[in-house]
Amino acid sequence: MAEPSINSTSLENKWMQIKRYSVLPGFTLASGFAITYLSLLVLIPFAALFLRVYQMSWPDFLQAVTAPRVLASYKLSLGASLAGALINMFFGLIVAWVLVRYSFPGKRFFDSLIDLPFALPTAVAGVTLTTLYSANGWIGRFVEPFGLKIAFTPLGITLALTFIGLPFVVRAIQPVLEDLEGEVEEAAACLGASRRYTFVHVILPTVTPAMLTGFALAFARALGEYGSVVFISGNMPMKTEITPLLIMTKLEQYDYQGAAAIALVMLLLSFVVLLSINMLQWWSGRRYVPR
Repeated sequence: MAEPSINSTSLENKWMQIKRYSVLPGFTLASGFAITYLSLLVLIPFAALFLRVYQMSWPDFLQAVTAPRVLASYKLSLGASLAGALINMFFGLIVAWVLVRYSFPGKRFFDSLIDLPFALPTAVAGVTLTTLYSANGWIGRFVEPFGLKIAFTPLGITLALTFIGLPFVVRAIQPVLEDLEGEVEEAAACLGASRRYTFVHVILPTVTPAMLTGFALAFARALGEYGSVVFISGNMPMKTEITPLLIMTKLEQYDYQGAAAIALVMLLLSFVVLLSINMLQWWSGRRYVPR
């Protein structure tokens, strides 16, 4: 019996029709709307920033971004943001694990508290943290006699950045843990795997991309944070002055080019860090894909 002939052209046309089908409008309309929306919110402001810096001479740009006061603010902002994101990546995993794996009274209440930094105005958060951890605060008065000063120090800045970054990590890890069935851990235990082995070789590879995503979001959020830090930092130049505050100071002094130059450096640093995290997340996702 003769084999039925296959029309490759008709199959290709059917595949292209299936591929092009979408519940949203056509590609031209949807992409045009997306590009316009992205341009208005992101591309045009960035272009204005680059244009402002482009009007500066190279020596003026270097002088604006490498002044000792500016370098000190870079060091503090990057260091405190990195420390806060790392703390959140560790404790965020524990918080997400408890909220997903265990049932206890008040679970919904504690779960809703995770989103409090999203809803709370940053200035209110800064005033509250300063009230708590100052020398006469509810918590600060007990740790001050031991030589541990929190408010108006880099430690207080790190604390504030940790506070505002926690939801990003927890909310990034929670869905992954919810999709990870408990039977996987039970199967590993039945096969003789210890708790440590199960965590390192079963759980951690699964949640690592989500942890990196949460870390990147928390770091980016902390790097540009202003409201919750400006009160607890003390704003002492060369000691507790963060870069966003220095940019605001430049703007108040009508030094728009200097503020734009510092903002451009922070933008480039943030882009490099986020790109590195995304590349690491992509590599981690491929590394643990079952073959």
